[in-house]
Amino acid sequence: MRRLTANATSADAAGAPASGWQTMRRVAPYLWPAGQGWVKRRVVAAMGFLVLAKLVSVLTPYIYKLAVDSLASQTAADPGMLLGFGAVGLVIAYGMARLGAVLFGELRDAVFVRVGQRAIRRLAIETFTHIHRLSLRYHITRKTGGLSRIVERGVKGVDFLLRFMLLSIGPLILELTMVAAIFAWVFGWQYAAVVVVTIALYVAFTFKVTEWRVKLRREMNDQDTDANQKAIDSLLNFETVKYFNAEQREAERYDSAMRRYEAAAVKTGLSLSFLNVGQAFLITSGLVIVMAMSALGVRAGTLTVGDFVMVNAYMIQITMPLNFLGTVYREIRQALVDMGEMFGLLAQPAEVTDAPDARPLEVRGGEIVFDNVHFHYEPEREILKGISFRVAPGERVALVGPSGSGKSTIGRLLFRFYDIQDGAIRIDGQDIRQVTQSSLHQAIGVVPQDTVLFNDTILYNIAYGRADATREEIEAAAKAAKIHDFIMRLPQGYDTVVGERGLKLSGGEKQRVGIARTLLKNPPILVLDEATSALDTQTERSIQESLREMGQGRSVIMIAHRLSTIADADQIIVMEDGRIVEQGRHEELLARRGRYALMWERQSAEEDKAAAEAAE
Repeated sequence: MRRLTANATSADAAGAPASGWQTMRRVAPYLWPAGQGWVKRRVVAAMGFLVLAKLVSVLTPYIYKLAVDSLASQTAADPGMLLGFGAVGLVIAYGMARLGAVLFGELRDAVFVRVGQRAIRRLAIETFTHIHRLSLRYHITRKTGGLSRIVERGVKGVDFLLRFMLLSIGPLILELTMVAAIFAWVFGWQYAAVVVVTIALYVAFTFKVTEWRVKLRREMNDQDTDANQKAIDSLLNFETVKYFNAEQREAERYDSAMRRYEAAAVKTGLSLSFLNVGQAFLITSGLVIVMAMSALGVRAGTLTVGDFVMVNAYMIQITMPLNFLGTVYREIRQALVDMGEMFGLLAQPAEVTDAPDARPLEVRGGEIVFDNVHFHYEPEREILKGISFRVAPGERVALVGPSGSGKSTIGRLLFRFYDIQDGAIRIDGQDIRQVTQSSLHQAIGVVPQDTVLFNDTILYNIAYGRADATREEIEAAAKAAKIHDFIMRLPQGYDTVVGERGLKLSGGEKQRVGIARTLLKNPPILVLDEATSALDTQTERSIQESLREMGQGRSVIMIAHRLSTIADADQIIVMEDGRIVEQGRHEELLARRGRYALMWERQSAEEDKAAAEAAE
């Protein structure tokens, strides 16, 4: 029944990625949130320490120059003067300045770290919550591995952007500006021009090559995501791989994806080498030029040795962060791409939303009405074609029919996984599109055909039905689902971990845990989607008794393949090709000698044959 609409999101797209500036604007409110004064105070304090750190850092080479000039003015004939207070004091001041630059930088980080981590946490929980808000249609077209990778890389990108964009790029720009100003003031505009031109060429080259590398990185990320999806898909289907002796096939499939990733990664690595060589050439050229100019000045007597040392110190001081700038820019650009994918995911609209005036559902009797319901996954193929039926309060209604007739779709529509295209679905007279989804979900208990469990304990999985349940209530639900005795025979009892998707339990055991979970929820409306299909006949009978007792006073919709499990239903609806072809009680339908009677006879013959073979 899982279909894609023509305009549905593809399996490999998370929505249109946000641009770099859009991404920056999206992050900004998390750093300067309205009504959060303490956050703003921390940001202002961090920026203050940042400016102090750069001021001290830029002052340090000048103090170094003064110390060198002080020492150079002494003569070898008077060695005692080498230890004079002036020179020693300047050396001490030089050391204090270096220490101060580090100290203010660490204070900046210490003040800002809480702001950054809080922003990351808020973004992560917003993304996680939004993913759960998206429709079933979106999730069945997604690959879980790819989706988790988008979120993981996006959150890491936010962390990187906050740490380096604000605490590295901003300070670097400030420092370069101050160094250029000092060069123009102390040495002349020629020196400042060389520095500015060198930095401009360096930045232009870095940006140009990095833009090219981003495309290569994006391709590498795509191949990485594809390989990760194949690995997770294969591991989740471990048993199927074993059944078909397909380990080698899966290894080759994974290796094929990794081969494409390897090719993309090699291109990325080679482009990095090209970028590093180009950056080194440009920055070294600028360094050599200003050093030669200052050397000529010293020889001409217009500059002192201290000036030469200061020029060298300043150039080295800006060379190191400029080299760092290349790496930071590449990572920031990649972080923007990763964050853009995450924000694109956040921009993905939820297909099913609460109406602006939605109210909580009030279940008085549990009457369910499907009124001329039309529904399709794809416009060209209608699944339900004018379905109308009523489930009276406390009534047990069974839906039967061949695969593809629309039975399970009815359960999904009642739970409002999808919205219908025409008609109405009402509970106690309330259109489910006009009530809150939370209250609707709270009122309906579903036992699916394929119960999926969390990789946690049996206790946790049963307690998932109701968060505030006591241990006694959990065990009572397990007893009603006929699984308590089995649990108590396990070495760890209720603390037994069930494994990924419950793989440590058999199909029947998983199903009974799912039934216990729904029993614990104790909802006024039940949807049993072939809830006992994975059970043996004896267990199925006992479970059916428990479900029948649970259904007393509740409205129950049973979706069944085995007709023997629903023969005592108050009403049986026979579906075929999205329409209701027969409706009535078991005896009435048999008397009509129609579709239901043929299905009953066929299944009875198959069961008799199976019983005879088992008796031999």
